[in-house]
Amino acid sequence: MKKIILIALLLPLSTVVQATSEQQMILESKGSIKLFAKQLKNKLQQGMKAGGPDEAIQVCYTAAEKIASQVSEQKGWKIARTSLKVRNDNNKADAWEKKVLDDFEQRLKQGEAIKDIDFSEVINKQNQSVFRYMKAIPTQGICLTCHGEKLAPAITEKLQQLYPQDQATGFKLGDIRGAFSITRAIK
Repeated sequence: MKKIILIALLLPLSTVVQATSEQQMILESKGSIKLFAKQLKNKLQQGMKAGGPDEAIQVCYTAAEKIASQVSEQKGWKIARTSLKVRNDNNKADAWEKKVLDDFEQRLKQGEAIKDIDFSEVINKQNQSVFRYMKAIPTQGICLTCHGEKLAPAITEKLQQLYPQDQATGFKLGDIRGAFSITRAIK
């Protein structure tokens, strides 16, 4: 009888600990995304200053995955970018990410601000608990230079050269360009 009472008392406590732990992982994920986004933005701005959009595309092509790898290694989990319309096939959404991205689009249509659109979940993958987190990336004015509806011919040519399967154009200001994605095994 004492064991049942003890279990009944500890069960709500474990739920609180789990919720606190998940909130902590969300905060850490947001920090990692901020670090990744800042480093990538700085590199892209340097490219724009050095050689305009052509250079920025080249920088994105060579630096984005390296920065993601460095931040992933530093933080101890995988950080990436994905979209429903990817430029780089290495960023193609997995089934979980696609479902979340579709949900993000619905949330945007219902009037939710992009800056507030995120989602986290602990899933079971191959008998391992895995924390997943995604945060929407808004399409800003500067993004339209390489991701917009009307691209300069030189940009289109450079994109075709580096990304022959490119789908990441046609965006408008305020669209969801994609999302940052965090995957973290829970020990």
